[in-house]
Formats: sequence, C-alpha cells, structure tokens
Amino acid sequence: MQETEAKFYVQDLKRIRSSLEELGAHLIHERVLESNIRFDLPGQRLRAQGRVLRLRHDTETKLTYKGASEMEQGILSREEIEFVVADFEKARRFLEALGYQKLVYYEKYRITYEIQSSDVSPDLGGLLHVMLDEMPYGSFVEIEGETIESIHAVANKLHLNWDTAIATSYHVLFERLCQALDLRFQDISFANFTGVKVTADELGVRAADA
Repeated sequence: MQETEAKFYVQDLKRIRSSLEELGAHLIHERVLESNIRFDLPGQRLRAQGRVLRLRHDTETKLTYKGASEMEQGILSREEIEFVVADFEKARRFLEALGYQKLVYYEKYRITYEIQSSDVSPDLGGLLHVMLDEMPYGSFVEIEGETIESIHAVANKLHLNWDTAIATSYHVLFERLCQALDLRFQDISFANFTGVKVTADELGVRAADA
C-alpha cells in the first residue's frame, strides 16, 4: 500500500469545502475529532529513519505504519500499512509492552471528501481523498491520490498555490512553534493551545489560498 499526498496550510477551510462541493466531491466523513499517539523506539530510531508508527482514534481505532517518504514535484509518497484494532487503550498498552514509547500526542478535527479524478479532468482516472484538517495551531488541506497529475489537478481546481505545499509533518510544524514561541507543553491539544495565537511565519509556511 502506498500513500501519495500533498499538504497545504490555508486560511479559509469553509471556502475550500464550498469549492469541493461545487466540484461534486462526496462527503464520506463529517467533522470528527481525532486523537493520535505517535510511537517510537528508545532513541527515536524510527524517526531517524523517517518511519512512523501511529495509533489513532476517531470513529474507530487504527494502527498505522508509514515507511520513509520520497519527495517528487512537491508530493510525498511512502509505504503505508493500516488496519483497524478493537480497543485504543489495549493497543496503546500492547505497544508500550513491546518497548515503544510515546513520541507525541496530537489532536485534530478532520472532514473527509472523496472525488473522482475524471470530475476534475476527463484525461485522469482514479479516486482521490481530500481532508480538511483543523489543528490546534492552524488549518490545513491534504490531498491524497494515486498519481501526481491527479493531485495537481485537484489542487489547481481548489485554487491552492502549489509552490506553498508543505513537505513535513504536523509534529515538525509543532517543533518549529515550540522554538518560535518558547512553548513548554508537549501535547498538541486544543486545550494546550487555548489563548495561543499562531502565525504562518511562526509555522514556517505560507498560506496556499492567500
């Protein structure tokens, strides 16, 4: 299994959502809160190799492994193995019993759409997913598809500036904020960010819909 996606920082998720609906995108998941724990081995060996082990809970609980990513034309591509598990807490304890440690906890609200590539361009095929993410420190759009061309086409239809695509994780963006704002907390939660105002400059990004 392969994950191929592009990520953008945006100012107006409502406009993006309206544009998706005008394109005929199908809503498959309404706004839901995700709780995520990213795990690593002692010494952060997985992170040093560019790999990810994540436990996520929203409408169900999933365990995900991601291999090291490759960058091509602003798009990240990596191996992804993901499956549903029955119990979040038991899965967490299972990983900890194997020696894995929490690297970071983070929350986000996500809305998910799917759209046929042919609805964007008749020359393209395949299915894409567009995720509208509200992180505690800002709003983002992720476009996941089978080909670079189809992801490009959807980004263009949503009027997202391709040159602003973000080639890093939400965790790395948080680490930038910790340096810029001297943040002392470790969890990326909405409660921790209450009253904290974040700018694009502090995140080290540019708004794709500016």
